[in-house]
Amino acid sequence: MTGYPEWNFPAFADAAERLRAIGYDVVSPAEEDLSSGFDPLAPVAQYTPAMYQAAMRKDIGLVLASDGVAVLTGWGQSRGARVEVAVAQAVGLTVRYVDDWEDYPLTKNTPTKESTN
Repeated sequence: MTGYPEWNFPAFADAAERLRAIGYDVVSPAEEDLSSGFDPLAPVAQYTPAMYQAAMRKDIGLVLASDGVAVLTGWGQSRGARVEVAVAQAVGLTVRYVDDWEDYPLTKNTPTKESTN
């Protein structure tokens, strides 16, 4: 999430851990970025528009491959998260705050693959 220290990766990690603990199969864009070599501590200025575009393509792909989207507090301040939520809503996916997913235990009809944004 642009504008947050460390791109808000600590909050992504916490959310993924909490959702996994209650049984969700979590796909975290932050974890995907880290596995691709992204450095959340590097200066923002080093990231080019082409790099942002590639990241958005990847994240939109994660959304489209998911059954629902869990958003973090402050997601509306992130241009990328706003796009991801808009895509999720456009294709009819459930979008809830991370804390709200914890109120919905897994059932046969509950989404099981989440993307934290």
